[in-house]
Amino acid sequence: MPTSDDEMNRATDREKPTRSQGWLRSPLVRHLRSARNWIALGVLAPVGMLVVSAIMLLDLRRDAWEKAEQTSRNLLQVIERDIARNVEIIDLSLQAVADNIKAPGVAEISPALRQLVLFDRATTARDMGVMLVLDENGDSILDSGSVPARRVNNADRAYFQLHKARGDLGLHISPPLMSRLLGESVIVLSRRIDRPDGSFGGVVLASLKLSYFSTLFDRIGLGREGGINLYLRDGTRLMRYPAVQADIGANIGGAPTFQRFLAEDSGSFRGISVRDGVERYYAFTRVGDLPLILNVALGTHEIEAEWKAKAAVLGLAVLVLCGLTVLLSLLFGRELRRSATMQGALAKLARTDTLTGLANRRQFEEAFERSARASARTGRPLSLLVIDADHFKTYNDRFGHAVGDAVLQGLAEVLMRSVRRPGDLVARVGGEEFAVLMPDTDREGGLQVAAAIHGATRTLTVPSAGIGPGSVTVSIGVAVATTGGSADLYRRADAALYEAKSGGRNRTRCAPDGSGVPPSHHRNLRLGTI
Repeated sequence: MPTSDDEMNRATDREKPTRSQGWLRSPLVRHLRSARNWIALGVLAPVGMLVVSAIMLLDLRRDAWEKAEQTSRNLLQVIERDIARNVEIIDLSLQAVADNIKAPGVAEISPALRQLVLFDRATTARDMGVMLVLDENGDSILDSGSVPARRVNNADRAYFQLHKARGDLGLHISPPLMSRLLGESVIVLSRRIDRPDGSFGGVVLASLKLSYFSTLFDRIGLGREGGINLYLRDGTRLMRYPAVQADIGANIGGAPTFQRFLAEDSGSFRGISVRDGVERYYAFTRVGDLPLILNVALGTHEIEAEWKAKAAVLGLAVLVLCGLTVLLSLLFGRELRRSATMQGALAKLARTDTLTGLANRRQFEEAFERSARASARTGRPLSLLVIDADHFKTYNDRFGHAVGDAVLQGLAEVLMRSVRRPGDLVARVGGEEFAVLMPDTDREGGLQVAAAIHGATRTLTVPSAGIGPGSVTVSIGVAVATTGGSADLYRRADAALYEAKSGGRNRTRCAPDGSGVPPSHHRNLRLGTI
């Protein structure tokens, strides 16, 4: 007697040819077997490829500009810090001389000993020129490099006249000038010396060789049309790279590009150079609190040169492929398969946060629903951690969004290191907010993971912004569903996070079991709107 399984197998065998014949008679197959449709597909496919290629080329061009912008910002930061640090060191030496020269007993000691007392080791730096003290008549009376002082009178120098006329001038940086003692181009940093009664008593000055700037700039390659410029705020060019002697000391204060520099402390724009008519991308910044403006300029043609070469190669390849596609319409099937692969990759990408590489909101919501249903069905615990970076807005405001992004990426790595079970999910659910979903995890397990996250966060650093270990902290809210009651799990975890924030941050708070959390103690964030 045949079994029920045998009957089912025979029934399936009887159905197979019928299903096959029905598939062959389907509308899709009839369309695919139509020569007219294949010709239409053979024409439409190249059009689609051209559109896709155009989008790719636009993306490549945007990437080239983003790379140039990032390079300019990095160069500005490095050069600005170097110049600001060196000027600060020199200025501290000037202030020390101006203060110590008036100290009791200094005037009575021997010239050699007085030189040791007044001038520190900063005066022996490689690019330092001379450091002098001038009396009220402009005559040199103290010299960091000679005892007795080398004789020179600088009463005719503009910086001397300015200090003589103004007692509140502070640190003054001169335009480039020729040193009378060194015989080479320098800029002079100077401060006024006052007598006890407040009257003009002379000037202390230090010269900085222009070779310092040329050495600093020469280490950087910006292409044939690129350049680095350092200006005084009145438009006087202190140094240019590549160096052109005629440009040193020139004033471009009235140029449109320089007016853009003065309009704000830092920024970037595209403009035409008044010097050679070349369009450049300008990134600029003020050097610390000094009356100096630094800019890095990249030729727009050179920024796009590599992209244009790639575009030419890619464009030619696309044209060849389009011609082959028209002639060999069978390649359309291959394009369909490739399209399916790309769609799968895009679907995966749509579930991933592009900045951190973690699961995004969409993936988190799906996992939360699955885990909540499983917890309700099995009664096993489900833990949820909601993590928020403390004072995150400070990093963006102080260091810029690039550093803020680096902090978020570092926190993502910390979370991934702290959560090791394959079934646990780490997601970024907001700007600086993360969530950790842990099935089959009770309250103790959730708190252990929270402690591990705090410990790992203390090691997080962002060297480029000077953010050291312990600077970045997080607040964590923990909630556990123990008997399938996961409907308000996110709300309770969020309320616990709010308590951690209110309690001083950099801590963990665990929500009590159940859903009796006052609505005023949590933010308006619910599953489905995460």
